[in-house]
Amino acid sequence: MRRLTGFVVLAAALVFSGAAGAQDAADLESWKELPAIPAISDTAREIYRRGLELGNNPHAFSKVGDCQNVTSYFLTDFDEPGQYDLGEYAALQNTIDHFAGSWSRESAAVNPGYNVASVLSPMWADPELCRKGENPLACEYRLHQPSFVIISMETWWSARPAAEYEGYLRQVAEYWIEHGVVPVLGTKADNLEGDHSINAAIARVGQELDIPVWNFWAAVQPLPNAGLSEDGFHLVYARPFFNDPALLQSSWPVRNLTALQTLDALLKAVSEEQPG
Repeated sequence: MRRLTGFVVLAAALVFSGAAGAQDAADLESWKELPAIPAISDTAREIYRRGLELGNNPHAFSKVGDCQNVTSYFLTDFDEPGQYDLGEYAALQNTIDHFAGSWSRESAAVNPGYNVASVLSPMWADPELCRKGENPLACEYRLHQPSFVIISMETWWSARPAAEYEGYLRQVAEYWIEHGVVPVLGTKADNLEGDHSINAAIARVGQELDIPVWNFWAAVQPLPNAGLSEDGFHLVYARPFFNDPALLQSSWPVRNLTALQTLDALLKAVSEEQPG
């Protein structure tokens, strides 16, 4: 009887393990159903309100990221009339005006060589901008003191597990939350790791902290080659002229448009707390 009991326990453990594995697999896929433009939670609104009390600028946002966030491509043109056309999205002009200056500003927390770990290290801070002992996040907050921050980190060492990425990303997001800045976590278009585990990790951190997830991956799925160039990593460039349907078949205009739409959703969500 004791032998049977042991067998039953082992069988139960195997069943439980199988169920857990199925759940893990489901979690790895569920992020794909998130909309490109996030709903804004009460938690995000509360972070924003607390940030205003700390003196954060309601007309400013920051960027944290790698090569896909540099000012050469990402959002910069919205500070330059004539360098973009909103087309049917003309209502977004109010949001562009609201955040004037932030679009083209070079963030102390953006660098082509950065990843989700390096932005936490003072060793990677720009010595011309940052004080001794500041990491890129602290430096950027001191210099700009925004109310919102877009965090988009594609680069990661392929040999390291996504769990490490997730741990670092949580630290990055929590830093901004502690300072009353609403973090927006962006998913990535590529799948260099082979199992989309990085995007799944991004979605988990967003869910656990109840902060917005800008699902850029979802936005580019209808595009040719899912918005990726032949190398499977870089986005396809075109100017942000949203009045031209042909240009919206390239991923860079879609990236800029959906980032703008996400900031617009945030601005509308906090409008009741927004000072004039």
